[in-house]
Amino acid sequence: MKHSPVPITESGAAAVALLSLAAGGWAMAAPSSFYRTAAPFPPYSQHLIHDIGAFQIGLGACLAAGLVLSDALLAVLAGNTAGAVAHVVSHLMDRGDGGHPSDPLSIAAVALLLAVLAVARWVAGRRSASASARGIAGPLQDQS
Repeated sequence: MKHSPVPITESGAAAVALLSLAAGGWAMAAPSSFYRTAAPFPPYSQHLIHDIGAFQIGLGACLAAGLVLSDALLAVLAGNTAGAVAHVVSHLMDRGDGGHPSDPLSIAAVALLLAVLAVARWVAGRRSASASARGIAGPLQDQS
């Protein structure tokens, strides 16, 4: 039985996705530990470290989604949704530390919009695949 090796780019992307997700989770769950160990740039700001974690989660999720989804836009929408949701969590965790009272709500609105766009793209892709299986060109297929 012949085995084809996983291309180095996919292996590398998977490794970086895992590292990004782990670093993001660490920054969100234990910001002072993350600051002391990985990002000792004074002055310490718990909220800034939480935001770094949220964005690392988004980057890792984009890479992970890109590895498992064939639709690039869907992968990016899914990854951005993950990052935006983590950013909402960051603002909820730190809502007494500054910022604007409306920040969690406005950031949640962006996260919701991204989620709706991701679901719409996924549904459109499923419809396109179903139409393709029946020999009908779908909205995500090349019409030429």
